[in-house]
Amino acid sequence: MARIASGTPAMTQSARFALRHLLLAARAAIGATLSARAAPAQGSARILIQAPVDRVWQLLSDMDRWPSWNPAIDRATLDRAVAPGAVFVWKSQGFQVTSTIRTVESHRRLEWTGVAFGTRAFHSWELQVVDAGVLVTTKESFTGWLPWLLRGMMQRKLDDTLPRWLATLKSAAEAPATRMDTP
Repeated sequence: MARIASGTPAMTQSARFALRHLLLAARAAIGATLSARAAPAQGSARILIQAPVDRVWQLLSDMDRWPSWNPAIDRATLDRAVAPGAVFVWKSQGFQVTSTIRTVESHRRLEWTGVAFGTRAFHSWELQVVDAGVLVTTKESFTGWLPWLLRGMMQRKLDDTLPRWLATLKSAAEAPATRMDTP
């Protein structure tokens, strides 16, 4: 094994190759284990919104306009129409999140994954039309090194944020429509 100037043995190319594959295998094993277990932070909330499902869907699926009705969101930009694979970048509470839409079932379900500093998120919205309006259920989970390290803080964040987001959505959906509300 060659030595570098400090006298420390240099790693050979084959040793680097073996170490790289060992690290990749460990990463895959850890990822499989983490995904098989519950995320360190996960939450859900539900609310009844007395508004047409079209209105609720419009508010949720028009990411570019989220800041107009949700004060917790500073900005949001969707790269194309709402469809699986579409990406939107948004900033909320000082964090920029890059999200990818995974599931779109118009007027029923919207799901995306997101990545922010040390965190991967999965967020889903389910709309169910009932006699009194629309029952909206939202679920979110956080994985990654930050949620594992700060599990309690991240859980409290979800427990606080999800009900507030639903309350804001309810307020916007039940408010009288204006000309600005139509796409």
